[in-house]
Amino acid sequence: MNQMNTKLWTKNFIILSLINFFMILIFFLLNATITLYAINEFNASTGQAGIIAGIFIIGSLLGRLFTGRLVQTKKILMIWLLFFILTTSLYFVHFNVGFLILSRFLNGITVGIVTTVVSTVVVLSIPASRKGEGISYFAISTALATGIGPFIGLNMIQNANFDMIFSLSLFLGMINLIIAFFVKFSATNKTEIKKEKGLKISDFIEPKVIPIGVIMFIMAFCFSGIVSYLNVYALELGLIDAASFFFMVYTVFVLISRPFTGRMMDKKGANIIIYPALIIYGAGMLVLSSVSSSATLLLAGALVALGFGNISSISQAIAISSAEPHRVGLATATFFMFYDLGNGFGPSIIGLIIPATGYNGLYVILGLIVLATLFLYYLLYGKKERKIQK
Repeated sequence: MNQMNTKLWTKNFIILSLINFFMILIFFLLNATITLYAINEFNASTGQAGIIAGIFIIGSLLGRLFTGRLVQTKKILMIWLLFFILTTSLYFVHFNVGFLILSRFLNGITVGIVTTVVSTVVVLSIPASRKGEGISYFAISTALATGIGPFIGLNMIQNANFDMIFSLSLFLGMINLIIAFFVKFSATNKTEIKKEKGLKISDFIEPKVIPIGVIMFIMAFCFSGIVSYLNVYALELGLIDAASFFFMVYTVFVLISRPFTGRMMDKKGANIIIYPALIIYGAGMLVLSSVSSSATLLLAGALVALGFGNISSISQAIAISSAEPHRVGLATATFFMFYDLGNGFGPSIIGLIIPATGYNGLYVILGLIVLATLFLYYLLYGKKERKIQK
């Protein structure tokens, strides 16, 4: 295998990583601010604000559900990037709560489609011998956006108006459309499901991804308890300033660890990463439950990064490697469906638990759930990889 065939950092890889970064950043930027916007602008109830936040995930799920079956082409990418710009423009229309819900739903569909196309094309372009490493590098774009998006959003709420937030989202969407012109799609970047008579579940999801998808659902569900409620918890503790840097610490530690863990997976398999990462992630939750200072809050951020940050990228690599080459698009879509479901249902279900447990109790419960997932991972995937390696 020559150097050309093993090259990761191609122009396409960099451009697609940028597009993914901006799309995820916009998602987290809006997600961190849209509920407050709905309450301030339309006097929305907390229930309505929850729907406005969650409907985006439903739209994203629908977008992924149908995109996995399509041939991944540049035309599809460009069309849906344009639709993303158009649906983002709807945020400037201050009509009523119903219109905002519709806007969020349509915006979510476009994000689901674009990120599925981008992820699929990137995965197909990564050399098989460096699949884990390549996905880990690409997933850095998601990790960066996960940390930077809420950080920008929370700062803009304090120092700018909501139209400025929407303007930034629109501007980044336009940048994506421009740089997408420079992406090249080759025959190896395209996947299509073989047409058969009748419709089956396997036409919309990849069954082989379901086991690792279940693990990802649980991990994302627990992580949503941090994304959605960390600021309220920090306010209760009097550590709101430190909380704004939680996700930046998270991002830094993901950046440090992912290149090594990706290469290690390619050489030793996923188990050597997933088992320690689950323990570290659970420990991070337990540290979060007993925070008493800025230092322990940021320590929790580092542990969660080393845990969840690596579980998400390695799980994606497992999902992709489990599918046939012509079903990589479906595998990618299926994996992110489980990820979206965890993020989507997490905040509302966790919100029902908090009155009974408080935030300290909540993070203890989430930490124990993560640690218990060690056994579920072994049953669903870990023991299978162990047999293969033997």
